[in-house]
Amino acid sequence: MNSSNPGTSSGGGGGSGGGDAAAHPKRNSKRPKYSKFTQQELPACKPILTPQWVISAFVLISVIFIPIGVASLLASRNVVEIVDRYETECIPENQRNDKLGYIYNKNVSKTCTRRITVPKLMKQPIYVYYQLDNFYQNHRRYVKSRSDAQLRDPSKENETSTCDPEARIDGRPIVPCGLIAWSMFNDTYSFSRSRDNKTLALNKKDISWKSDRDSKFGDKVFPKNFQSGVIQGGAVLNESIPLSQQEDLIVWMRTAALPTFRKLYGRIEEDLVAGDTIVVTLENNYNTYKFDGKKKLVLSTTSWIGGKNDFLGIAYLTVGGLCLFLALVFTIIYLVKPRQLGDPSYLSWNRNPSGH
Repeated sequence: MNSSNPGTSSGGGGGSGGGDAAAHPKRNSKRPKYSKFTQQELPACKPILTPQWVISAFVLISVIFIPIGVASLLASRNVVEIVDRYETECIPENQRNDKLGYIYNKNVSKTCTRRITVPKLMKQPIYVYYQLDNFYQNHRRYVKSRSDAQLRDPSKENETSTCDPEARIDGRPIVPCGLIAWSMFNDTYSFSRSRDNKTLALNKKDISWKSDRDSKFGDKVFPKNFQSGVIQGGAVLNESIPLSQQEDLIVWMRTAALPTFRKLYGRIEEDLVAGDTIVVTLENNYNTYKFDGKKKLVLSTTSWIGGKNDFLGIAYLTVGGLCLFLALVFTIIYLVKPRQLGDPSYLSWNRNPSGH
């Protein structure tokens, strides 16, 4: 009898439990599906950082980085670069106290002549840039003031909702609309060599990104109502040329990330020898005086790493030199005061599953 009571009691408990389970179905677990990747249980290499490994790693990094740094620095030093700041020098001395009055006065000639001496041989192609300082093309409102759909498709010329305040003029859409296009750089440059009075041709073809010409600016989109308002911002566009061929505009529309930037203006495809005097005739039209900006004309050759920039080479040399120094320090410490390593078999990943 005693042996049957537990059985009966157990059966009753089981029936009651089944009823509870039916009445209250088990909730699905929110635990994510098991995966060795998410649980970080994949096979992995766990090297022991012995002095030999550490010293070898530092030496290897220094052997790789130092030659790259030397090569980069030499390439940068071989680039010939001429920078000429002109926004103040191109204003007559008697008008420099009122720069805004000068730039707004349409009856005053803005033509300016600058002379640049070539310090050493400059092999073609020689890239001509304009540089602007203190110009924030990365301002949020400025960056958003454009219509990419309008630039690509002639049927979308009325899509100007993102272009305020340069969206429409007298109810008609402006093409291209927006502050970026409206403020396009409009200083112009021409070059000649003084020793033979030869005009240096400036090639402005393919100065923009091919991907921009092919995909961002339509070959059937033409300027309309551009710079026709009361206040003119910058350059005027030829209404008979499609946007895909207006490369100065395409270059300008690729906004810069920093307040100091350079944009490609053209290429001189002729060598310039040391001592040559280049006469630059420029039109000082662009108003940087309102925001205390600076304008510079830059002539530069290039190398396999691009233009003149010592930072990359110095960075590689710094990292390589630091690693070499640390390798020497660890070597001296290891030789002068070595320490005996512990037994690697005691490490958790080297022990068997039983923990012994």
